[in-house]
Amino acid sequence: MKKVAEICCGSIVDALIAQRAGADRIELNNAMYLMGLTPSLGTIKLAVESCHVPLVVMVRPRPGGFNYNEHELDTMLADIEFMVEYDIEGVAFGCLDEDGNIDKEKNMKIIDVIHKGNKDAIFHRAFDAVKDPFRSIELLIDLGVKRVLTAGLNSTAERGVELLAELQHNYGDKIEILAGGGVTALNCNNIYHKTGIFQYHSSCKSRRLDPTTIGNISFAFAEKPHEAEYNVVDYNKAVEFVNAVRGNI
Repeated sequence: MKKVAEICCGSIVDALIAQRAGADRIELNNAMYLMGLTPSLGTIKLAVESCHVPLVVMVRPRPGGFNYNEHELDTMLADIEFMVEYDIEGVAFGCLDEDGNIDKEKNMKIIDVIHKGNKDAIFHRAFDAVKDPFRSIELLIDLGVKRVLTAGLNSTAERGVELLAELQHNYGDKIEILAGGGVTALNCNNIYHKTGIFQYHSSCKSRRLDPTTIGNISFAFAEKPHEAEYNVVDYNKAVEFVNAVRGNI
């Protein structure tokens, strides 16, 4: 199987940088400092028009966990209906019930809209909040999910490497495993040799200063000393990540 380097992007600028760096796939988000939210339709439109690599679009209506009420679910479904009109590869999503299990009914509704639009259904790192990874991944397979992004129920893929290896061994022929969470050029090959996973997800991030963040009042969200900065994809880190995934360094 071909190794895949997916770069997580928070803007059209990030997407263009990731493409120039040679990314195999882009996950398009907004608000990366909140772990990624639904991007604007304008961002999706421009990314589709400007990028020739496959695009996966995040649908996540708010920060925090993944136990959504009906209004939030309706928002997600409405967003997806617009997303699938564009030439994207798939949609990343994830709904859990209050006990930390896959919410079958809500996810079924989402997957139905995605599949009606002939796009791939990708379950994001909500998977890392489930109680039973084996029962959860089997349910996702039954629901028709193509790929799951996970750090092996841990904060980073390196820490979750044992579970990642088990998931890949037991289910890798039924669903694609995308390793993400602290993945960089420095550790992706070590994760590969320990798990056999072929797909890797990284933000390749650095920070950029916006001098208007703090003035008469503060619009900062980051902690000191980065309070006047925001996250961006770093071109050099992205190149290193892509080359490392492909085994060139």
